[in-house]
Amino acid sequence: MSRKEPLSVEALLQKQKEEAAVKPKFMSKAERQRLALEKRQQEVEAAKAKEEAERKKREEFERKAREEVRSTANGLNRYGTSTHTQAPTAPRADRQRYQNGASGPSRDSRMNGYTDKDAPGPSRQPYGHSHGSQSSNGQNAGKSSAGKPNALPKNSYASQDGSGDAPVTAEEQELIRRRYLGIKQGSTKKTRRMLQDRKYMFDHDMEEDTTDTINPVFQNIIEAKAFSSAAKASGIAQLGSPKGTSSSAAAATETLERRRGARNAMDEKHWTEKSLEEMRERDWRIFREDFAIAARGGHIPRPLRSWKESKIPKPILEAIEMIGYQDPSPIQRQAIPIGLENRDLIGIAETGSGKTASFVIPMLAYILDLPRLTDENRHLGPYALILAPTRELAQQIEVETRKFAAHLGFTCVSIVGGRDMNEQAFNMRNGAEIVIATPGRLKDCIERHVLVLGQCTYVVMDEADRMLNLGFEAELNIILDALPVSNLKPDTEDAEDPLKLLRREGEDRVDKYRVTMLYSATMPPGVERMAKKYLRRPAHITIGDANQAVGTVEQRVEFIQSDEKKRQRLMQILHAGVDGPTIVFCSTIIDADGLGKYLASAGWNPAVLHSKKTQAQREEALASLRSGEAPVLVATDLAGRGIDVPNVALVVNFQMSNNIESYIHRIGRTGRAGKHGVAITFLDSGDEELYYDLKQEISRSPVSKVSPELARHPAAQTKITKEMKRKRAAEDEG
Repeated sequence: MSRKEPLSVEALLQKQKEEAAVKPKFMSKAERQRLALEKRQQEVEAAKAKEEAERKKREEFERKAREEVRSTANGLNRYGTSTHTQAPTAPRADRQRYQNGASGPSRDSRMNGYTDKDAPGPSRQPYGHSHGSQSSNGQNAGKSSAGKPNALPKNSYASQDGSGDAPVTAEEQELIRRRYLGIKQGSTKKTRRMLQDRKYMFDHDMEEDTTDTINPVFQNIIEAKAFSSAAKASGIAQLGSPKGTSSSAAAATETLERRRGARNAMDEKHWTEKSLEEMRERDWRIFREDFAIAARGGHIPRPLRSWKESKIPKPILEAIEMIGYQDPSPIQRQAIPIGLENRDLIGIAETGSGKTASFVIPMLAYILDLPRLTDENRHLGPYALILAPTRELAQQIEVETRKFAAHLGFTCVSIVGGRDMNEQAFNMRNGAEIVIATPGRLKDCIERHVLVLGQCTYVVMDEADRMLNLGFEAELNIILDALPVSNLKPDTEDAEDPLKLLRREGEDRVDKYRVTMLYSATMPPGVERMAKKYLRRPAHITIGDANQAVGTVEQRVEFIQSDEKKRQRLMQILHAGVDGPTIVFCSTIIDADGLGKYLASAGWNPAVLHSKKTQAQREEALASLRSGEAPVLVATDLAGRGIDVPNVALVVNFQMSNNIESYIHRIGRTGRAGKHGVAITFLDSGDEELYYDLKQEISRSPVSKVSPELARHPAAQTKITKEMKRKRAAEDEG
């Protein structure tokens, strides 16, 4: 067997050159347009040819139909031979008699089911008998018994010279149409062919209507049932008396109408006018639509209508009343009932929608059923853990949680960066039921054994997508893997059933499975991976459009190219007067510091917030804005999420964000809790790739209008990607 020799270096180089020579052909825009026009012209010509063929086919069919009708009228079949092989039958005799001038019933009347004996006057004769005396005067020829022109006058189907080229009359056209459509004359019922046709028929026939308001049969059935039930209720044994029957039937009918009217009145009432027991499935569907609640997953409980109708424990209801919560927010209406059943949950809601209370209230109800912390179990760590992406959001959650925890006697501790770890360890010396932490600092505490999670059975990850964007995915996996695995739910349908979520390890002990909640504004792949790994059959809640700005924010845009003109315009806006705190967003730390110095030189005493500030400086900046000492806060995207400053009246995007998601979170700092807010964005030529998304976002807002300049801008007509922008820059350089 000969051994195959490998290719030489020269042969390999030659082969590579040949392959490189074969390059794909790129057509110019003019060539693509020319090919598209040619293809379109071919399609148009093909369509015209098809239409012409169908027209010729239709004309041929009509011509054959006319020839067949004429041949039949002249006593010939379709092959031209005589059909009079025997004595003519009655219809043919009538036709011949009428063509010879005899009077008689019209063709239309015969087609509608009439015979000669039905025709009035002297023309009432049996079929097959001709009386020339009645047609001798010629006055009745061509007229029907009713005095109308005959539908088939003499020589109407053939010319008098026998050529057969007489013009087609209206009666012939009607006959051809009926024959073509398959309509049986003299009957409005559908033929067998039409009944077996698979095409949909939309003709309405009153005889086919089966509604009880039209068909008397159903009305009689309803009355009979009502009479029967009334008779049984009244204990009547003998129903043969006409008097008793009529009185009982009248009473039963009146009772039925009264009940039907009450039921209709109940259906017409809005869910706000009904009690909880009167609510039907239709009312719950309307309830969810009113609050834009969408929930999926097995065994989803009913949402909350009010705090008093909920299953929240009484001590927590007292805390809610003491804090002053009036009505639940949309996310709270659906998330709290699911949380009270110890279900895993994925919640997606717009910013400022009250997500904190939606997971804090079920968490406190969960902890109420657990034993109090003592010297025996204090060293095992907290019962519940809340993770947040930034220090500001963690501290905000801590403030909100302490309002409830202080009333219930629970301890709440925050572990965030920028503070001394020894101080945080000292705060944990007596234990805490709830820990709020950022992923980075909590990971350090676990590795240094400052904190253990030996009995943590409730985990909440707030703003999970933001944590992944900040690069905390590895830290989150380390923290979640440090939780005890002995209380994981089974990955079966039992994880959806609240009655099976109690884990029994003995007759005198009942434990609970771990509850994991994940709140996010979007669902990137990293969040989906985390949800699949750590959550068991979660319920999904979406409030409104998660990727849409709050509907109470009026969005405005202004095209300003230079930073100097932007500063002048910002000063004009501030001098015009703003009824509340103002937040000005910049894209970089340098720009934020520079704008802060500019406003300070103008006498506005602004607060500046970005990631290079220390924790004490961050807290001081937010506190000065909340207290009113600093009327303006200049910040980067660090303040775009989780910052809750009451009554923010204006948000100014001094520089547009890098993506539309950050823009949505920025303007979400105003218009919170149902209040009206204003967001003004300065745009320049460097933001063209966001014009299309920005126009779509503003057009979806119920209180905003797209400016004509943005609507007409070429970059706002189609979405521009970074690759398209790079190619455009390369073409400009070339």
